[in-house]
Amino acid sequence: MANSSNGDHQTTTKPPPTPSPLRFSKFFQSNMRILVTGGAGFIGSHLVDRLMENEKNEVIVADNYFTGSKDNLRKWIGHPRFELIRHDVTEPLLVEVDQIYHLACPASPIFYKYNPVKTIKTNVIGTLNMLGLAKRVGARILLTSTSEVYGDPLVHPQPETYWGNVNPIGVRSCYDEGKRVAETLMFDYHRQHGIEIRIARIFNTYGPRMNIDDGRVVSNFIAQAIRDEPLTVQAPGTQTRSFCYVSDMVDGLIRLMEGENTGPINIGNPGEFTMIELAETVKELINPKVEIKVVDNTPDDPRQRKPDITKAKELLGWEPKIKLRDGLPLMEDDFRQRLAVPKK
Repeated sequence: MANSSNGDHQTTTKPPPTPSPLRFSKFFQSNMRILVTGGAGFIGSHLVDRLMENEKNEVIVADNYFTGSKDNLRKWIGHPRFELIRHDVTEPLLVEVDQIYHLACPASPIFYKYNPVKTIKTNVIGTLNMLGLAKRVGARILLTSTSEVYGDPLVHPQPETYWGNVNPIGVRSCYDEGKRVAETLMFDYHRQHGIEIRIARIFNTYGPRMNIDDGRVVSNFIAQAIRDEPLTVQAPGTQTRSFCYVSDMVDGLIRLMEGENTGPINIGNPGEFTMIELAETVKELINPKVEIKVVDNTPDDPRQRKPDITKAKELLGWEPKIKLRDGLPLMEDDFRQRLAVPKK
C-alpha cells in the first residue's frame, strides 16, 4: 500500500480493478500502455521521448494543442508504438491503458490568464475525467501539480507539509487553486476507490521546446538576448526562483510513477537565483551586449520559490544533476534554431 507523504497512512476501501488479463499471461509479454495528456507540450514531449526509448512501452498522447505543438513529437509520428490523439481532457476519453501521466494544463501565466475559465476546467473537469478513466481500467495515475500550490510562501524553502498561502480570487487563482483542487480529487479517488495515485509538485523547469514567447522568465531572457533586446526584469528583481532542467524533471516524474509513494513530492532544483542574477547569467553566456531593464511586476507574483527536495532524495533517490550554467546553452541552441538567428 502506498503511503501518503503528508504523514498519515492512507487506508483504501477497495483495491483498484486489474488491467487486461494479458498482463498475467504466461506466454505473452505485453507492452505497458501509457497515456500522456498534454504530451505535445514542453515537459510532456520530453517525457514521451524517454518513455518511447523503452521498447516495452506503447505511448498514447492526448493533446488539444492549446499550448502544445505536433512539432515537438514529429520524430514519433508514424511509429508503431505511438499514437497521437487531438483531444481536450475536459471531455471524457475512452482508452485502455496501464498508466496515465496527467500533464494537460497551460502552465505559463500568459496562457492561463488568457483563458482562466478554460484553465480551471482543465484542472478540475480534466482531472476528474482522467481519474474516472483510471478507475475504470485500473491504471495508476500521476498528476503534475505545481509549486504554485504554495502561493506566495511564508515558509522557505517549501516542504510538502506546507499548506500554502494562496489568493483564491487573484488573476493566477485559476491555476493555483485549480491544481489544489486537482490534488484534492486525486486523494479523494485514492481513499474512496483505491486508485493508485502519484502527485508531483513541479518547480520551475526550463529547456529546449519551451514556447518562445510564453512569458516565463528563462524563455523570455533567452529570446530577448538572442534578439538583441533588453532583458526585462520585473521589479524589484530580488524575487527568487529555482530552475530545473527538463531531463532531470522527466527522470523525477518517472521515478515517482514507478515508486511506491503517493506523494505529493516536490520535484525541482533547490539552487535559488534572484531574477537579477538570472538576467546577468543569461547576458554573460548568450549576449554580453544587451542591457538589463527593470519593469513593473505582475500581480500575485511570489517573492520566493525554492523546493525542499528531502523527500525526493529519500523516497525516489532523485536529485537534479544539471546546473543552470550547463542547461542554458542547450536551450539557447534550440531557440536559435527556431528563431533562425545563428550565433555570430
